[in-house]
Amino acid sequence: MSGLEPLALLSAEPELGVVLPPGLRRLYGGDLALPERCLYANFVQTIDGVVAIPSIPDSNRIVSGGSEADRFVMGLLRAAADVVLIGSGTLRASARGRWRPDGVFPAAGEAYAELRRELGLQPQARVAILTASGSIPSDRAVLEDAPLVLTTNEGAERLAGTLPAGVEVVELPGDAEVDIRSAVELLRERGHRRILSEAGPHVFGSLVEASLVDELFLTVSPLLAGRPPSGSFALLEGAALLPEHVQPARLRSARAHGSHLFLQYALS
Repeated sequence: MSGLEPLALLSAEPELGVVLPPGLRRLYGGDLALPERCLYANFVQTIDGVVAIPSIPDSNRIVSGGSEADRFVMGLLRAAADVVLIGSGTLRASARGRWRPDGVFPAAGEAYAELRRELGLQPQARVAILTASGSIPSDRAVLEDAPLVLTTNEGAERLAGTLPAGVEVVELPGDAEVDIRSAVELLRERGHRRILSEAGPHVFGSLVEASLVDELFLTVSPLLAGRPPSGSFALLEGAALLPEHVQPARLRSARAHGSHLFLQYALS
């Protein structure tokens, strides 16, 4: 499948979730502890907590240290999802992105497809795009895949007649932001059991503040980013949690690949 060395399992709760095909299980170091119905987020961050530097194109690749193992895990989490939720900022930063498993780790493409078949899923997860303003560049590759656009009244008016056929626009409550609870409720109503959030730290902040995140997959890259003058984003932005909103997390598993750590936390 790949020359990737398997991740080393350091610790894990004795809980079964998604039974992986043999090739994926070997590389991941076990099965994927993921409830049948959950919202889970995936991030890679530096040791000092930076997930993105907006002034640097494709800063996520720099933050990840070019880790092949991180790309493998990203693909695995996409392969298990019914729907992938992204924000308009994530969309703008990735002109060619389609949020498919084999797009980040092609070597496991067939194994990812096998996993989706075993889970009874469509060949590709649907992509849902959050945008309050309706600011979506018309040249993004994912628009060819009939994504679902979740927006406000203002956003829907701005998008009218601007998107390719097949793109579904749904108007939800909200003004400056799409009401995040309404967005998740809509995805649930559409039958999506496992929702993967690959949206940025502001959307993640809204999801955590609303107590909607069940699982967090966090790759810790062995890099220090510092705080550049142009600014950077930490894992969670735009929400003040402590001391009123205590969000405890339980470590469910820890893996290592070289000096990268792969952590899974239960948040709910």
